[in-house]
Amino acid sequence: MTKIAFIFPGQGSQVVGMGQEFIENSAGSKVFYDNADKVLGFELSKIMLEGPAEELTLTYHAQPALLTTGVMVAEKLRAAGITPDYAAGHSLGEYGALVIAGVLSFEDAVAIVHKRGLYMNEAVPAGKGAMAAILGMELEALRNLTDQVTASGDEVQVANVNCPGQIVISGTKDGVEKASVAAKEAGAKRAIPLVVSGPFHSELMRSSSEQLRIALETITLSVPQIPVIGNVKANELQDVSAIEHELVEQVYSAVQWEASVREMIAQGVDVFIECGPGKVLSGLVKKIDRSVTTYCVYDEASLESVVEASKEWAINA
Repeated sequence: MTKIAFIFPGQGSQVVGMGQEFIENSAGSKVFYDNADKVLGFELSKIMLEGPAEELTLTYHAQPALLTTGVMVAEKLRAAGITPDYAAGHSLGEYGALVIAGVLSFEDAVAIVHKRGLYMNEAVPAGKGAMAAILGMELEALRNLTDQVTASGDEVQVANVNCPGQIVISGTKDGVEKASVAAKEAGAKRAIPLVVSGPFHSELMRSSSEQLRIALETITLSVPQIPVIGNVKANELQDVSAIEHELVEQVYSAVQWEASVREMIAQGVDVFIECGPGKVLSGLVKKIDRSVTTYCVYDEASLESVVEASKEWAINA
């Protein structure tokens, strides 16, 4: 029997025009964009649809933008009769998974991730932090290397364990640069600087996590209606207390994406549907296990392809 996971991308997947075809063709889809504008008190939808890209990339815009599009797409899938057995998201994407699982309302999620973006932006001034993708290096070797650089006075740590051969590091600008050079000298294939506005998932974000904890106390969280696999420990988040702890710790902890995907596969998930712009997570899932099936839904054509495929799942169930 086919088991489906909805997965939600994090920062970096945003693109000007995201979700445009859906909202032009469906009043129900446009409601999500309108509600996000009302919650935030400014026209996020205009930035999403018209740009400029520099404004959309700002973390306090990118986070609610990706959440809005991801949840809208997930609801389009549900309306078409495709329901998830599991949900997960990469970093910011975890909030989309929690909305779909009924843990928090869409409106509360939009407000919280906007605040999360503001807190993260305030924690480290622009230009002071950095992130880089290290390709072709083992996790423990890279972790030892980042520990050495940090001990020398330049903070840097493992931030995302994405898939075999792809690990992201995060920290101060100097720390990331030094660790990148050292990684290549130690045999890494490549070290690719990422275009981000801060050192996400590093200890430098810890101050923002405390602000987030306080903000989370103002909203109501509910027990998940479907299993959600968390970023920090790649385990199922089963109660409200665990979810609160996860969301706070997640800000400065590494995203265990590879382990999260493996956990869902171990639970029988064989179809992963990426909800929102881009194909980043689908690509990572395939690198983790090529035997599973992946889809990306970002426009009418990609939605229709999944709907058609789902007819076969029903036949084979």
